[in-house]
Amino acid sequence: MSGHSKWSTIHRQKEVADQKRGQVFTKLAKAIIVAVRDSGGITDPERNFKLRLVMEKAKAANMPKENVERAIDRAVGKGEGEGVVEITYEGYGPAGVGILVEAATDNKQRTVQEVKNVFDKNGGSIASPGAVSFNFQKSGLIVVETGKDKQKAILKIIDLGAEEVEEAEAGVVEVYVGLDRLEEMKNKLSQEAFIIRTAEIVQKPINLVPVTDEKTASQVLRLMDKLQALDDVQRVFANFDIPQELLTEKS
Repeated sequence: MSGHSKWSTIHRQKEVADQKRGQVFTKLAKAIIVAVRDSGGITDPERNFKLRLVMEKAKAANMPKENVERAIDRAVGKGEGEGVVEITYEGYGPAGVGILVEAATDNKQRTVQEVKNVFDKNGGSIASPGAVSFNFQKSGLIVVETGKDKQKAILKIIDLGAEEVEEAEAGVVEVYVGLDRLEEMKNKLSQEAFIIRTAEIVQKPINLVPVTDEKTASQVLRLMDKLQALDDVQRVFANFDIPQELLTEKS
């Protein structure tokens, strides 16, 4: 992937500069609610790995402790939030790029209309369930700093059991593992003194769609930005492959 960028890398860079703190906290609160409810109500991060991953993101975003506690209370029925559900929408962007939109919402009718409007207004179209998701695989992703000797670090990470290692920005690699090994791999990397930026469950594209002209790249990234900006949308995944030189002005 050297010289190319995927949405995972671009969005990570955008998150660093994101100043919409209120919206970030709102999305994290919904993610906490979903993580607790998916586990059957387990609120202890040590026994709920999905919740622990969200809590780590909340800490990295400097989310106030009281916001986190309020979200957990809502998840167990001590306030509004019981109706929050997780739902995935599928669609196509310019050049046939496949897009998955993960949302957490208390009003599915409102959310699907908002998602559809963004697709329609930005050169895309919403698709039926299964039309796009077959081209993605749910995987564990750990973003790791490699230090100065990247090749030595990559070999070490592979030895630890990584299924795939891809170069991201300078001094950083994306480490992919099966979902059942995400926690194990994260612990191994920590024990070997690697600096872990993030660890999460993602939808990894199986086949990438090359986007090689500036206009189409701009259209695709604009659509992704608009989708990600929706209040109910948690994360957006896409299978585009854009040459790095086209991103100088856009990422």
